[in-house]
Amino acid sequence: MPKTSARLLALLSLLQARRDWPGQLLAERLEVSPRTVRRDVERLRELGYPIAAFKGPDGGYRLDAGARLPPLLFDDDQAVALAVALRTATATGAGIGEAAARALTTVRQVMPARLRHRVDALNVTAVERTGGPPRPQADPRVLLALSDAVRAQEVLRFDHSPAYAPATDDVPPVVRRVEPHRLVTWGGRWYLLAWDLDREGWRTFRADRITPRTPTGPRFTAREVPGGDVAAFVAARFQGFDAPGAWPCRGEVILDAPASAVAGHVRDGIVEEHGPDRCRVVLGAWSWPGLAAELGRFDVDIEVVGPDELRNAFGDLARRFSVASGQVSRDPTRPDVL
Repeated sequence: MPKTSARLLALLSLLQARRDWPGQLLAERLEVSPRTVRRDVERLRELGYPIAAFKGPDGGYRLDAGARLPPLLFDDDQAVALAVALRTATATGAGIGEAAARALTTVRQVMPARLRHRVDALNVTAVERTGGPPRPQADPRVLLALSDAVRAQEVLRFDHSPAYAPATDDVPPVVRRVEPHRLVTWGGRWYLLAWDLDREGWRTFRADRITPRTPTGPRFTAREVPGGDVAAFVAARFQGFDAPGAWPCRGEVILDAPASAVAGHVRDGIVEEHGPDRCRVVLGAWSWPGLAAELGRFDVDIEVVGPDELRNAFGDLARRFSVASGQVSRDPTRPDVL
């Protein structure tokens, strides 16, 4: 029979692995008697773990959420994963950087020396993307309120600041009424995916622009996201494909560059390997000349797969650039033609 301390850790690990454990099954897994299981459960309760007993033919135990945080049990991989998550929390856009740093200090203090050394050696600095305006952080309290409404399936009312300007007396926030479906994170920002009751359609709202109103509304029956896959639906919407408000211009090209060199510079598109040192790129834009210019920035040979509008846009840009370089003169009799 294992020593009492080792047996308690094994019992706690089992209780964390599933919700309900029949007492007889626990005894068999630990290779002890049901009476020993009962005594070990009482010891864990004395240590602060809220273990509830349930009756019935397969009566047993479950680990419930308690009013206070008891000692936690992590294996080595879980402890390191937790430390990595806390170190990179500043890049999540959730506004929890300071709390994450304090949590990491607390977790580190209770780690055994061998794990503490591994965590200390993993010195990670989360760096935000540069080249644009700083991204607003979502208020953790707002995220919790949205999450509560999603879980309770209650109609949510909130003030939504317009994207083009902050909410002021001249530009007041818009009151929205939605059925909240899921909280999602994309590109360092948090969004609420919801069914807009007034506009009768699926919408995504930036969490940093939401101010929830209380109380929440009536319960609702959750709708199914088109396609049934939340991740695929949201990705398609942000990429501008196959969704209301999609990019009006979408083209496909082959670039003479490896996918690994291109993928990091294509945020809202598709990049796939296409033979040695070549890749297939599908991208969208608001105009065909804009899409051609976006693809031309890679400074490699380009093969246009389609459509013809993209091919013509490359030709128009080529003529404009030739005029700009002085290699071709504008036809004075046709100022509208290069």
